[in-house]
Amino acid sequence: MKIWIKLLAGAVLGLLLGFFVPNDNQTILTIMEKLAEYAINIGRYVVVPLLFFSLTITVHELRQQGGLWGIVFRSFLFVAISSALVISSGIIAIIFFPPARIPVIYDEQIERISLSLFDNLMDIFPSNMFQTLVSDGAYLFPVCTFAFFLGMGLSYDKHAMKPVVSLIDALSRVFYHIASFFSEILGVILIVLSAYWAFRYRAIVQTDFRSLIILVAVVSGVLTIIVFPLLLYALRNKPRPWPVLYSSLASAITSFFSGDIVFSLPVLFRHTKESLGIRRRVNAVALPFFATFGRAGSAMVAAMSLILIIKSYSSLGIPTIDIILIGIRAFVISFLLARHPGDGAYTALAVLCTAYGQGFEGGYLILKPIAFYLIATGTFLDTMITNFGIYAVAKASDLQEDKTVKQFI
Repeated sequence: MKIWIKLLAGAVLGLLLGFFVPNDNQTILTIMEKLAEYAINIGRYVVVPLLFFSLTITVHELRQQGGLWGIVFRSFLFVAISSALVISSGIIAIIFFPPARIPVIYDEQIERISLSLFDNLMDIFPSNMFQTLVSDGAYLFPVCTFAFFLGMGLSYDKHAMKPVVSLIDALSRVFYHIASFFSEILGVILIVLSAYWAFRYRAIVQTDFRSLIILVAVVSGVLTIIVFPLLLYALRNKPRPWPVLYSSLASAITSFFSGDIVFSLPVLFRHTKESLGIRRRVNAVALPFFATFGRAGSAMVAAMSLILIIKSYSSLGIPTIDIILIGIRAFVISFLLARHPGDGAYTALAVLCTAYGQGFEGGYLILKPIAFYLIATGTFLDTMITNFGIYAVAKASDLQEDKTVKQFI
């Protein structure tokens, strides 16, 4: 059975469970919340060792044979282009197809949410390098930085380092197989996550946020089914985008119901390798790069949400310069969400509200009831950008082997 079918079956079972469980029982809500948190931890369980050893051996191999900085440059280029395209598309959509206004009253005290840039920098270079390997696994950039320097260091004496290189290569393959096992059982874990998702969705489906929910879903669908394939087809060798879209079904399901891009990485890593034929030399470099910096989907959802909040508050409209500034800020923020794999869109919205000011510093609280949906949709788009982006980078680097759809896992 294909992995995406297992995941879809688990998601459907969870949705049915979530829609029929009484939603006015606080005890049930607490239990489901704890189970969902535990499920996320299981999905993240193998990510750090998998990426650490895979990236280490990949950096070593690419330094020996060349091509490392070419892959990094192509990844950055695709992230920058896709971020500008996705964020501008969302802003244009909400301007020309504005949803119904939403209530602008909130009673909660404003809680300062920031990107913690100073803490991010401190975590990249802690006083002890090995501290990066004992974190909670949410912030992957310090782990990747450690792996990069270790991979570079393995090249100083080929003869002396040969046993170490063989060990790291073996550990990379071992943890890949462990990750493959977890990707097989995620269908069961997804029952919990989709049930919790449906449980919360029932509370907002008939609210004033419904038109925003629909617009975000439509924009995400158009980008995924039309824009991303066309962007991929624009490459010089005209690759077929539809198999890539089909291969992303499993990661799309996991990212949407978990709302956590790190949770989806084991599935992404396996599908890009076994379904799309992308070699480890691209996967191990491009995958953490996109997961760290390619968060345009979350930034787009945040920008659309802020524009709707402002439009709901004032009937005078938004000056063009303010819309441009919102887009620029969202673009910058999309590169700074590495520390927020599970709440990217809501964090981005809070930061945008603070930056915009003019009395909207607490505007993100208005959308708190649908925060989980905004996060889910943003993470879904982030994952789709990652899937298409890695394939584009692999194609451009000649490190991809075409496979038939029947060979897809």
